[in-house]
Parts: sequence; structure tokens; C-alpha cells
Amino acid sequence: MATASTTLTARALLLDMDGTLVNSDAAVERVWRGWAEEQSLDPDEVLKVVHGRQGYATMAALLPDRPMELNHADNRRLLALETADTDGIVPIPGAGAFLGAVEHLPHALVTSADVALSNARMAAAGLRLPDVRITAESVSASKPDPEGFLKGAAELGVDPADCLVFEDSEAGITAGRAAGMRVLGVGPRAAAFQPDAHVLTLEGLRVEHLGAEGIRLHLA
Repeated sequence: MATASTTLTARALLLDMDGTLVNSDAAVERVWRGWAEEQSLDPDEVLKVVHGRQGYATMAALLPDRPMELNHADNRRLLALETADTDGIVPIPGAGAFLGAVEHLPHALVTSADVALSNARMAAAGLRLPDVRITAESVSASKPDPEGFLKGAAELGVDPADCLVFEDSEAGITAGRAAGMRVLGVGPRAAAFQPDAHVLTLEGLRVEHLGAEGIRLHLA
């Protein structure tokens, strides 16, 4: 894995939201601990699985014999709870400046959240929403399936190999790799999953526009 003073180039950037741009851990933990207790599951074990996936996919991984229609019903309920719970939602350090730096460069939000949740969390964190957004409604399969990242690349008109994914979770990093993309891990969780490069926050990340040659990122 690349370390200090790394330089990365790409033609487009595909950005996860939770854990990458927005710190929503407190809200995620509140909602999912409640669900775990309803299912008589260990909340700490549930929280190891939940990051990066759509809710129904987390439930299917934890309760493989449970009917999927129950997972989808619970997913809708939990999404509503998460959307209403913005207490403690804050930006990842440096996220605002980073989004400002890439505003006119090819980039997209690729999140397992739905439209309502992504809108609520980005607003609560005071962050600009990218014009191109791939949300839960956009895909038929959750991360770690690569569908969302591949759709993001297609929307931007960029070859997957020329995209750089920003991710914090095992499911997201796996999805980025499966899409044939390089992955910049963000935050303490990401380091364990061997991204191509890693930063603890988005602070100190310098963006350089190379014109037709794309984007160069300087990692502090």
C-alpha cells in the first residue's frame, strides 16, 4: 500500500459517502444496535458487517435463512430512522475543501444510501452534493458488487481503469477493485483492507487539474 508523499492520477473520482465524506458512525450505531437487539444478535458483531452495504444486504449476510422480503421491509424502516437521525453527523476533516477542489472535475457520489438519506447526511455535514450521484435506487446489487462504481464511471464517460475510488469499508474497497479501479482508502477502517493508497482524513489532499491528462492527487 502506498504511503506518505504518494501521487495518484485519474480521469475521474468516485466518492463513497459514509465514512469517506461524512462521519455518520454515531447514527449508524444507534439505528443498527436497535435492530440487532430486535433480532437477538450481538450488536458489536452486526456493526462489523454493516459498513458500506445496503441494509438488506447486511441483514442477508447476518441472517441467511431469513426471507428477503423481511429484509427489504426492515431496510425501508431503518432508512427512514437513519434519515431522521442527523445528530452528530459531521464532515470527515477536509471533505468540504476537497469537494470544492474537485467541483469542476469529473467526479460522482457512489453510495449505498438512498436519495433521501444521502441528501440528509450531506446537508447535515454542510457538504456540496456532486451533480452525478449513484444511490441505492440506481443499482440492483449492493456493494461489494461493483455495479454502483461501474455505473458511476459510465455516467461520467470514463473507462473504469481510469477511475479512482475513495472508500472506507471492506465492502466498498472490494467493490472498487471488482470494478477494475484503484482505491484510495479513507479513515482508520480502510487501512486493514489493502487499498492502493491510504489517508486518515481528506485534510492535506491536494488536487491538481492536468487538463486533458486528467487529475493528479498529492497525498500528504
